[in-house]
Amino acid sequence: MKALAEQIDELDGVEMYGRVVGVRGLMVEVAGPIHAMSVGSKVSIETGQGRTIPGEVVGFAGNNALLMPFGALEGVRRGCRAIVSAAAAAVRPSDGWLGRVVNAMGEPIDGKGPLPAGPSPYAYRNAPPPAHARKRVGEPLDLGVRALNTFLTCCRGQRMGIFAGSGVGKSVLLSMLAKNVEADVSVIGLIGERGREVQEFLQEDLGEEGLKRSVVVVATSDEPALMRRQAAYLTLAIAEYFRDEGRDVLALMDSVTRFAMAQREIGLSAGEPPTAKGYTPTVFSELPRLLERAGPGPDAGTITGLFTVLVDGDDHNEPIADAVRGILDGHVVMQRAIAERGRYPAINILKSVSRTMPRSADPEFLPVITRAKQIMATYADMEELIRLGAYRPGSSAEVDEAIRLHGPLEAFLGQRKDEATTLSEGYQQLASILTVLETEK
Repeated sequence: MKALAEQIDELDGVEMYGRVVGVRGLMVEVAGPIHAMSVGSKVSIETGQGRTIPGEVVGFAGNNALLMPFGALEGVRRGCRAIVSAAAAAVRPSDGWLGRVVNAMGEPIDGKGPLPAGPSPYAYRNAPPPAHARKRVGEPLDLGVRALNTFLTCCRGQRMGIFAGSGVGKSVLLSMLAKNVEADVSVIGLIGERGREVQEFLQEDLGEEGLKRSVVVVATSDEPALMRRQAAYLTLAIAEYFRDEGRDVLALMDSVTRFAMAQREIGLSAGEPPTAKGYTPTVFSELPRLLERAGPGPDAGTITGLFTVLVDGDDHNEPIADAVRGILDGHVVMQRAIAERGRYPAINILKSVSRTMPRSADPEFLPVITRAKQIMATYADMEELIRLGAYRPGSSAEVDEAIRLHGPLEAFLGQRKDEATTLSEGYQQLASILTVLETEK
């Protein structure tokens, strides 16, 4: 009843509207009650053909408001009414959303009927919790992936980025995490995803059991930029609801790059100057506002964030990758060369970092992890000479050791899509590999 009363209070007592005076590309100019509109206000355009196009105010030019639409602009003409809404841009998640698939507006798209409204509204663009009120990250989180559990141990409330080029396997890694991670709830945002892959992800990668404890937010690549951006905001808003319920939430987003591209489209349409690779200044101000919403909350709940970053042209120093890497608490680097030789997930351990290591790793196995990384680094330094046959066996005991262990370590880092390994199992397997080496000595 409280939720119903609040929704009734949000209804506008007086209808205020303007008129469309121009359309330029993706931007709609509206003249009318400028005093009633602010950046972020919701405005609905009536086409006169029984169709209403929702939009959002993104700026002002002279006496007109500039709108970006949440849908296609077919049917919009000069003089169309643009109705201004006084309601805040918010969503009301509830436990009844578990197992459901929604669009960027929080509307169900899975054909399972309406969604039950929760008791409290959560703003799409909520502010992160105050830094002084947040708790520290919690205990280590079992991700179910050996390479991550052992060498890049993640804690509850940590935020990690998965950096990869196209076709290197980041979506498959994301699906492994969604199925295997030890979290109460998973909130998965598919931002700018290929429409063909959505059903594949839901049915094959996530599965029925995974979907039962998940909420999936979908905005495909053909949808307007505003929908793709809002899908990212909605993913974090839903995660915040479950966090405030005291649960450990896993927030997966694929991908932050497409969120940045959507923000770039919006910024350029609003007249912002392009900067690095055409990205506008608001892209780099919106990224931390989005990503900082994940993490530990002020109370018991946490949001563990895993965000994929599609690196342009396999350049891991391109602007978005560089900005995201500086915000998050660690980065997982996936390389095409590793995928090309058939090892999946194609994670480069030596170039990846978890900023909670070594504190988050099991102290008993920390020397084992350090030793294994030293061996992999030795092999990487000599890899070209070894492949060319220029290295003579016996020249260096360390290199000989690295060559003997290269195969077993590669097999350890590889993992099938349907396979899961716990934290303790991963440590034990790695220790057994090094123990065999010591026995051979």
